[in-house]
Amino acid sequence: MVQVMHQLPRFSHPDLLVGTDTLDDAGVFRLTDDLALVQTTDFFPPLVDDPYQFGRIAAANALSDIYAMGGVPLTALNLVAFPDKVLPLEVLVEILRGGADAVAEAGAVIVGGHSIRDNEIKYGLAVTGRVHPKQILTNAKAQPGDRLVLTKPLGSGILCSAAKSGKLPEAELAEAVHVMRALNRPGAEAALRVGVNACTDITGFGLIGHAYEVAEASNVTITLHAAAVPLMARTRELAEQGIATRTAKTARQFLGPRLLVDDVEETLVDILADAQTSGGLLLSVPEARCRTLVEVLKELGAICAAVVGEVGPASTVRVRVVP
Repeated sequence: MVQVMHQLPRFSHPDLLVGTDTLDDAGVFRLTDDLALVQTTDFFPPLVDDPYQFGRIAAANALSDIYAMGGVPLTALNLVAFPDKVLPLEVLVEILRGGADAVAEAGAVIVGGHSIRDNEIKYGLAVTGRVHPKQILTNAKAQPGDRLVLTKPLGSGILCSAAKSGKLPEAELAEAVHVMRALNRPGAEAALRVGVNACTDITGFGLIGHAYEVAEASNVTITLHAAAVPLMARTRELAEQGIATRTAKTARQFLGPRLLVDDVEETLVDILADAQTSGGLLLSVPEARCRTLVEVLKELGAICAAVVGEVGPASTVRVRVVP
């Protein structure tokens, strides 16, 4: 998609505060001096068998982009592809019910949507949120000396892949489901309360891929401490059996010499590069505020608040992975 976007004309407008230039998580358009809209969309096929949980996960994933920009979700539109000639409509009802419950938990409302007939189920949301133009979080303002804090553990890509291939019982996906369906609201609220320099959410490009986007947009080098990154149960075990999404390989190939791995097991690097669904926020915070950020994240109920790296001056390497 990056290669495609580079071939398309770029839009310019005095009120377009965040567009496609920095590969941020959502677009931001100013309406007044005190109000801007945050807009995003995301949808995908089921990761779990339970239609209700799939709906909640897909909705949480879409809502996450609003939180990653420091925004508050306002409205959502359902995006649905469904094989109604193959599956009963009760399945779709449960998917939409899961999505509706996630949107309601976010304090937003569903105002409509669009559906098409397809051979494969797909579901997600187009979400609009609000943010003060002076409180926008982007991935482009990380500063040397910042610490990096992650608000959810990694492993959803590997665990869901293992379940689909029959190597992990569906019952053992409980932790992954809990993590994926959780909203990133605590992370956004903590980031705004404490004051962070940059933010992104960890989704389809994995921790390494999204860290690279922050480093590139901010013109810095990011160092990730592999041993400090929290993992869901059995993630490492299954990764050692060769289970991973395609992202783990393609991300490392894409980064090439811009990624430096320093004495870290290949399996662990692959986990850090593996795609996540509805992953946590990666927050770049001044060192002096890092402890406070961790405390506030815990107070607000974030799943975790792990200090996983730091930001350094720009170099030919954008992301370093160290033990």
